[in-house]
Amino acid sequence: MQRVPMTPRGHAALKAELKHIKEIVRHQIVKDIEEARAHGDISENSEFEDAKHRQALNEGRIRELEAKLSACEVIDVMRIPASERVIFGTTVDLIDLSNDEEVTYQIVGTDEADVKDGKVSVTSPIGRALVGREVGDEVTVRAPSGARKYVIEDVHYK
Repeated sequence: MQRVPMTPRGHAALKAELKHIKEIVRHQIVKDIEEARAHGDISENSEFEDAKHRQALNEGRIRELEAKLSACEVIDVMRIPASERVIFGTTVDLIDLSNDEEVTYQIVGTDEADVKDGKVSVTSPIGRALVGREVGDEVTVRAPSGARKYVIEDVHYK
């Protein structure tokens, strides 16, 4: 099985979600099913059908999270000697050469990516273009919206 990189923060978030849906959501759904059963005939009971549907979705999410957590490799960039090289987990300051604007991204795992929060997946076009490069390098990112050029201004191990 291929290991999937994940930051400690991303790992903690998935573990917290798993704990919540196993310990809180799962039990609430069981209560909802019991309550719906108490209303009598379940063959035409929409509350029962809804609760069973939510139960199936919740159990599927539990299996998905457990699989992701078992396949992940937690990489703590704070334990790696700092350099000017972009690696998984680093935060990178870039200058967009099309408009001279500075943008900052952290290179994270696929499940952690959130561009609005400045987190890009290591497998995204920009993540692939940056990993292995160093401060001062010019990189071209080929994305569906077109090619963009950036200069790596700084790399932070935080």
